[in-house]
Amino acid sequence: MNKPNLFFPTPVWTLQLENYKLINEEMYKFIKDTQDRDKEGIYKSNVKGWHSKDFDLKRNEPRNFISFVLPAIEKVMTDMNWEKQTQMVNINNMWAIINTGGAANIRHQHGNSTISGAYYVKAPKDSGDIIFYDPRPAPVYSYPNASSPNLLNAQVNGINPKEGVLVLFPSYVDHSVNENLSNEERIVISFNITIQKKSN
Repeated sequence: MNKPNLFFPTPVWTLQLENYKLINEEMYKFIKDTQDRDKEGIYKSNVKGWHSKDFDLKRNEPRNFISFVLPAIEKVMTDMNWEKQTQMVNINNMWAIINTGGAANIRHQHGNSTISGAYYVKAPKDSGDIIFYDPRPAPVYSYPNASSPNLLNAQVNGINPKEGVLVLFPSYVDHSVNENLSNEERIVISFNITIQKKSN
């Protein structure tokens, strides 16, 4: 029997980046220095955790980080077959979240952007999976019981964080972060991307 066509799929990329230890060390210091200067941070989706203000993207550390992840972001453009001659990747904003024991992030989405990313600087065991929710409205109204989840019937999927892993996903997808059940810090760098026309 032929497999069904997958119309309107929702892609989520999970990319283990190579040679990540040096950039993680640099960004860890940058993030902890930022936290020391602004211990309160801001509240968005965070429950108990610390959420930084947006990074100054002109500083060396964020610029080095952008250079590090840019090839992976280019893969998204290739996979999506987005036209590259007249369009370019633009990172709108970037911030860090530190979740210690008991901290989590409630369900939310990122507006006014195309692709969002989560990159793991620190990801101890049991520190909280990132959870994605089916963005299609129809299953909310009627959804038969399934014997077990698979790629066709799952309404929720999760990714276990690992250091040096970059997760990229459409910004419209609702997501949350499970509670950090460890006693160690879970540190993620998050950012939003738009694909915009190149200036002439």
